[in-house]
Amino acid sequence: MDDILARRGLRAVINASGTMTALGASRILPEALAEMAAISARFLRMDELHDHASAVIARITGAEAGFVTGCAAAALTLACAAAITGDDLAAIEALPDAPGRARRIGVQAGHLVNYGAPVGQAVRLAGAEVVPLGTAALCEVWHLEAALEAGLAAVVHVVSHHTVREGELPLRLVVERCAARGVPVIADMASEYDLDGPARLGVDVAIWSGHKFLGGPTSGIAAGRRRMIGCMRLQNRGIGRTMKIGKEGIAGALAALEAWERRDHAAARAREEAIVAGWLAALADLPGVALAPHADWTGNPITRAELCLDPARAGLNAWELAERLMQGDPAVAVRDDLAEHQRLYLDPCNLTAAEAETAARAIRATLEAARAAGDGCRRSWAEVKAARRRFPLSGAPT
Repeated sequence: MDDILARRGLRAVINASGTMTALGASRILPEALAEMAAISARFLRMDELHDHASAVIARITGAEAGFVTGCAAAALTLACAAAITGDDLAAIEALPDAPGRARRIGVQAGHLVNYGAPVGQAVRLAGAEVVPLGTAALCEVWHLEAALEAGLAAVVHVVSHHTVREGELPLRLVVERCAARGVPVIADMASEYDLDGPARLGVDVAIWSGHKFLGGPTSGIAAGRRRMIGCMRLQNRGIGRTMKIGKEGIAGALAALEAWERRDHAAARAREEAIVAGWLAALADLPGVALAPHADWTGNPITRAELCLDPARAGLNAWELAERLMQGDPAVAVRDDLAEHQRLYLDPCNLTAAEAETAARAIRATLEAARAAGDGCRRSWAEVKAARRRFPLSGAPT
């Protein structure tokens, strides 16, 4: 087979990190690729394709309607825009300016996180004013009620391992209080497995990534109330034009949704848990490394391997281990969100059994080499943060 990475001079990465956009998110399912190829040479009315997509999404999620967008972040912006403009075409063409329109959108302070870009920025792109609710680790009902009393166009609720979950208002309660005042709730659930729960709760728009756990192409999937979804579609006559998705992306996203519907979830879970068990066994004797299975932060049916490092015995800080693994050949990506707490996580969802074994060997070899050379534990977390580049993308100004 043609190795496209070698041909283009790119480094291969073994992805033990999960469905991360920075690593290419996910492997696209064969059935999604087949649908994309099949539709690529055909012409059709895009509005009819969007109608068909809406019906498929509605059937699978239990919502009234659905819409496929360029990505989950685009869906968040378009849902906020829909809450501001409704179906007013003049207002849609005026965005991000929204003179005379309610444009305050509430977001719990602990949900204003960075998923690769700030959540608040995706909201503001719609012409909205972000209204933080509560404080980072405490949002109470009266914070939401006060903002509703002052006037909100919508409330955005983020379900993610990135958010501060201590003291947050549960989605069910947010929907209940907002519905009583006729204020729509937009739930950003980009990486969440729950496809039909939001509709049962009464969420007005729920958003998932088509390119993460679903294994489709880069896309966003929105499901919700018919009017809100219709007003999101109308944004393609305004700011949505810069976020549009083509026929191939829509077809691939639908194929991925339908494949998820048919998937043997128990068998997939068993395969992933076997990989985790293999990691726990293969790395059990590493000095200074405590291993344990770790359940997903938001309740998705995923088990990961947690590595807690004692740097003095392991020979490396967690952030140093993650950095050196990514410099290896092949590079190995681990989940390092909590590296400053000396914790790393290995995610099985994007790995073959052979890749998982390679990742384990790389971890062992990296730690053994560091202990032998005594060249670890040289950089504190403060030094790592201070040295991070202002422009993290290759080719950007320095």
